[in-house]
Amino acid sequence: MKTKSYFTKWRYLSLLCTWIFSIGIIAQNVTITGNVIDQNQIPIIGGNIIEKGTNNGTVTDIDGNFTLTVPQGATLQVSYIGYITNEVQVGNQTTLQIVLREDMQALDEVVVVGYGTQQKVNLTGAVARIGEKELESRPIQNVSSALQGLVSGLTVMSGQGRPGQDGATLRIRGTGTLNTASPYILIDGVESGTMNSLDPNDIESISVLKDASSAAIYGSKASNGVILITTKRGKAGTPRVSYNGFYGIQRATELTERLSSYDYARLYNQALINDGNNPRFSDEDLRKFQDGSSPYTHSNTDWYDLAFKNGMQQQHNVTASGGTDNTKYHASVGYLGQEGILSNSNRKQFNGRINLDVAINDRLDMKMNLAYIKNDYSDPTNSYVRGGSDQIIRQLNIIAPWIVNKYEDGTYGTVSDGNPIAWLDLDQTIDRKNQNFTGILAADYKFSKNLTGTLQGSYINNMQHYREFMKDIQYNPNKYHGPNQLDERYYLWNRTTFDALLNYDKLFNDVHTFKVLLGWHTEKYNYNENTMVRRSFPNNNLTDMNAGTASTQTNSGFSRALAMISGFGRINYNYASKYHFEANFRADASSRFSSENRWGYFPSFSAGWRISEEAFMESLRDDVNNLMLRASWGLLGNQDALDDYYPYLNTYNLGGSYPFDGSLQSGYYQSSYRIPSISWEKARTYGLGIDLSLFNHYNASIDLYDRKTTDIIMDVPVPAEFALGAYKDNVGAMRNRGIEVSLGYNNRWKDWSLSVNGNVSYNKNEILNLGGVERMISGSTINQIGHAISSFYVYKADGFFQSQEEADAYAEKYNPSTGTTLFSQQFKAGDIRYVDVNGDGKIDGDDRVISHSVNPAFIYGLNVNAGYKNFDLSMIFSGAAKAARILNSEAFGSFQGDVSHPTTIWLDAWSPDNTSAKMPRIYNSINSNSAPERVMSTFWLQNTSFVRLKNLQFGYTLPVSLINSIGISNARVYYSAENLFTIDNMPISIDPENNSERASSYPIVQTHSFGVSLTF
Repeated sequence: MKTKSYFTKWRYLSLLCTWIFSIGIIAQNVTITGNVIDQNQIPIIGGNIIEKGTNNGTVTDIDGNFTLTVPQGATLQVSYIGYITNEVQVGNQTTLQIVLREDMQALDEVVVVGYGTQQKVNLTGAVARIGEKELESRPIQNVSSALQGLVSGLTVMSGQGRPGQDGATLRIRGTGTLNTASPYILIDGVESGTMNSLDPNDIESISVLKDASSAAIYGSKASNGVILITTKRGKAGTPRVSYNGFYGIQRATELTERLSSYDYARLYNQALINDGNNPRFSDEDLRKFQDGSSPYTHSNTDWYDLAFKNGMQQQHNVTASGGTDNTKYHASVGYLGQEGILSNSNRKQFNGRINLDVAINDRLDMKMNLAYIKNDYSDPTNSYVRGGSDQIIRQLNIIAPWIVNKYEDGTYGTVSDGNPIAWLDLDQTIDRKNQNFTGILAADYKFSKNLTGTLQGSYINNMQHYREFMKDIQYNPNKYHGPNQLDERYYLWNRTTFDALLNYDKLFNDVHTFKVLLGWHTEKYNYNENTMVRRSFPNNNLTDMNAGTASTQTNSGFSRALAMISGFGRINYNYASKYHFEANFRADASSRFSSENRWGYFPSFSAGWRISEEAFMESLRDDVNNLMLRASWGLLGNQDALDDYYPYLNTYNLGGSYPFDGSLQSGYYQSSYRIPSISWEKARTYGLGIDLSLFNHYNASIDLYDRKTTDIIMDVPVPAEFALGAYKDNVGAMRNRGIEVSLGYNNRWKDWSLSVNGNVSYNKNEILNLGGVERMISGSTINQIGHAISSFYVYKADGFFQSQEEADAYAEKYNPSTGTTLFSQQFKAGDIRYVDVNGDGKIDGDDRVISHSVNPAFIYGLNVNAGYKNFDLSMIFSGAAKAARILNSEAFGSFQGDVSHPTTIWLDAWSPDNTSAKMPRIYNSINSNSAPERVMSTFWLQNTSFVRLKNLQFGYTLPVSLINSIGISNARVYYSAENLFTIDNMPISIDPENNSERASSYPIVQTHSFGVSLTF
């Protein structure tokens, strides 16, 4: 009995201890209720509350309140976009009031630079950063166009809206060469060639390296600036799944207004009469055009209305991210579908990406990026010259409205070139099917606390299958186009790179910071192209290559390869956050050049003085948050100036024919001469800058720069006796000078917030050397020493002749006996009058004047963000000034009968009763000295300055209290519009960014979309 009693006592004692221990454990967990506000006592909605080192967390509601159970003594990490993260020790507290301070000036912001990152406040070079906020929820088809207006010094010209081919032209600090002037673009540190098919939802940030000090680490590819795109990576914490998607409607920003059949017919009659001919149309014809009583014989065809429609666009992206301290992941899949505003133009893109970070142990970290993009797009083609929709749009511009589209029997009306709607009805397209794979694997090994080594390898593979089947067509019994033809091509390239880096980072005595980077880079690029063509297929439904007639087949193909090895380094020194110094050096060897000229050397130096950290600024520190002076100098290179892979190597052409021994023999021949000394183009750049932040709300940045490009590769003129064509050599020189100003303001008042950031840039381009010649003229453009590249070279117009007597007197003064051979037609009242610029008594080519360039001298942008409680509004404006473009008679329209269609501006043509008209007298065809085909003058040169509302976005974030119960932590609905309106001075309704002289490019589109962003 005693034994039993003994065990019973121990059993009860054991239960008691367990109960007490459990109570102790329970007592260690506490439930925290708290409120998060900013320094203005405004609640932080959707703020993140995370127990440090765990996945345990929550978000604040509409009033900034939260509840979270954590162990006693835990540390909470409280964060929100645009605010400095705050860490709070729980201790034995159960109620917390947490204040977040806005990171208004983002001085601690990390900016991606070449082969690393730096704090924005420590930058000594000219680097601009674009965050994900500027790109999110915008209905954009490509990243390049989305950059317009966001960065000073970055010129973005959209050009056209063709699905899949709507990428913008980018220039950093002007055009620095006569050759390829596009910036060097890298995504996650590798050159993948997929900027315009990259899903904007995957982008974390974009850095624009504008000067030599920031870009010299990329040496021979950095002469035209560098753009670094960084994709999102996972963060430790609770797994999150997000969805972003929108549906949008698209239409052309501008379609040119053209005359009705009635107005065209009566003005055409007038043009014929003015030229001494009989009118084509009778009064009865004009009546039928006006009342529409005979639509098949007297049509008023709206060709634009038949061809263009509202386009549709949709984009969807699903992202999953999260992880632990050891493993982090970010994965996404996306889809972009676009039905263009022109029939049969479309784009379908699928993209997938996964970024993985794994900490193997305390010393070794691994990173892996895998990305796949399938981007297919189609463009309708024509049955006249093939090649896509440009010729279709040209025909839509010039075919007369009195040409019927379809007769009652279903056959087509045509002109000599055919019928553009018939081409669209054929459903014949150029199909481009693209696949891109990018794989990156990197390992970071910490040799010590201060020394880290990195090995990174990447492989990029890109393939395009190009296919154009041009169908034959019988428009009507009298008009046929054929035979049918299949053009099929395969383009394949791949790039393999390897990088080895050593990074040393050490702080001495709490004031001296040294950072040293040493690196080695190797790169191999392979390119293959194959083309095959057959004609005369049995019908338009058999489209395999074998169905074409074998006797019509042609084929071609070639391969090319490039290789490069590089060594580079960087040294950063920082003393007490006041004095900053950076030096970069890179040596590149490229297979593009001969062994004697293969190596190029590219150094840069920059320094900064952060005056605001000086002791004498102590009393102003609350007002002057940051004041820094910067200076830089560097030398950059351009090995991609030419498409030629081997510009130093003399080559021979096969397919030559020679008469020999009474018959024609095949052989080969040399068509051009190459010199082995050809090498890099070089760009010397220096700059001065100042950064200023005031009162925690204002910021400003000003940069002055001077970039001189020398050794520009260009044709060297040769005498006729040379027998071969002009050869290329490093003989040209050019300079770009400019100033960039960025201003910003950020503030919050209770429920309101406002952010305004503007930028304006001025660039002066000047040609310094053209290899021994003063000027090089090409059509209506000129490159001349002392002037900007691609300036227009045209005759100077001086109004219209107001009477026949005035025209006759002019013709008498500048008659052929004076040496004037320009004017072969009789001058009439209402014609354009031209100026004898040099005053030599005759008008010839020497009287042309150099006018504006197609490249704008000024670019500017304005980004406005406002918020009230859960509502947000943002606007992005962009613009350009002091730029010009010629629009010829196809854009304005002329009076040539069936194959022209004048614009409505001709309703204000000169006549004796309308002497202050906008247009000269109406003339038939080009039988006038006013016609741009005969005399290109300043009259036809248009000022393309503009201001555009690039993006307008209005959104509403749903209260957390409404969506938390269904597992959603954040939900936002929004309306977004792209290219909403444009202010310009164009004389006709055409977009100022149109890049075609004859206005035949695919119209730039305006998009209205509705979307939703969800986070689970």
